[in-house]
Amino acid sequence: MSKTKVLSALTAAFMFGASVLPHTALACTRTVFVGDNNTVITGRNMDWMEDMQTDLWVFPRGMKRSGNAGAGSPEWTAQYGSVIASGYNTASADGMNEKGLVANLLYLAESDYGSDSNNPPMVIGMWAQYVLDNFATVAETVEAMKNTPLHIVAPKLPNGSAASLHLSVSDPSGDSAIFEYVKGELVIHHSKDYKVMTNSPVYDQQLALNTYWSNIGGDAFLPGTVSAADRFVRASYLLDAASKKLDKNYISAVPGKSYANQAVAQSLSLMRSVSVPLGISTPDKPNIASTLWRVAADQTNLVYFFDSATTPNTFWVNFADLDFSKTAKPKKLPIAGGNYYAGNAAKHFEEAKPFEFMSAETSH
Repeated sequence: MSKTKVLSALTAAFMFGASVLPHTALACTRTVFVGDNNTVITGRNMDWMEDMQTDLWVFPRGMKRSGNAGAGSPEWTAQYGSVIASGYNTASADGMNEKGLVANLLYLAESDYGSDSNNPPMVIGMWAQYVLDNFATVAETVEAMKNTPLHIVAPKLPNGSAASLHLSVSDPSGDSAIFEYVKGELVIHHSKDYKVMTNSPVYDQQLALNTYWSNIGGDAFLPGTVSAADRFVRASYLLDAASKKLDKNYISAVPGKSYANQAVAQSLSLMRSVSVPLGISTPDKPNIASTLWRVAADQTNLVYFFDSATTPNTFWVNFADLDFSKTAKPKKLPIAGGNYYAGNAAKHFEEAKPFEFMSAETSH
């Protein structure tokens, strides 16, 4: 990117931040750690202004689904099983499928999905699940989104907030893509270089901000607020600075893969460093939100780690101990209401009727 373009993007981003971010900046952060031994970990913070009643779910292959947005909505049968973290038990907010593809929904105030489109409509709460059900790699996802763009329909969330979201995907090769709707058009950023994602401003402006701060150098100074732009810069610096050489002496959640837990620990450590402290009070910025939970998805060994900010333990779900076959039943791991676990929680999932995904008619 040329210096002129960087400065233009910076100017737009700073102007946006001064005028809009204090009122709309709901915070989330996502990173992709790539270590030696081909270890790939996607970390994610979920920041929100209230309890989202999150539970973990196991969805097997063969489940029938619809885009839930009325006439013309796509229908499909899940090709891949997945573990997901729900939002209000009406949407898949985060998850990983059995091929190691990870999907994360993060807030983006500037999202504009357009009001009129001939593309197949899909309610936003199904977007991440659609990806996890149907694709094994980032490249497959990007190709499908390009060839058949979706018209995202975004009803309000159960608390009345606008469902203004963008989507990131990553896979075990370290490939990454970000999907945003800007001025009614789908914009795709696809590269292994796109390892960090936060919220506002739009992604090309985030990249410009990071270029500016990279020239200053993180050893000298890093922006320290909880704003999305500052978290993007800090996460980028810390991810680049973190050692990628993994110690085989670490005890692991995966037998025979002792280095894996070091990578997960490094990822969670980074995510904690860009978290918004629990209970933070910012009366002048009412929509800055605390980090409620963190995820580290080990895409190499297929283990999904969950770290709640409101309970004492980090636990994990080893996919090797789950049944994703077409004859399996959906299962739920209750987290909402203060439930917590230790170690491998796969055995604690219980058969449960799947929640009903939000629909285009959803109103609150």
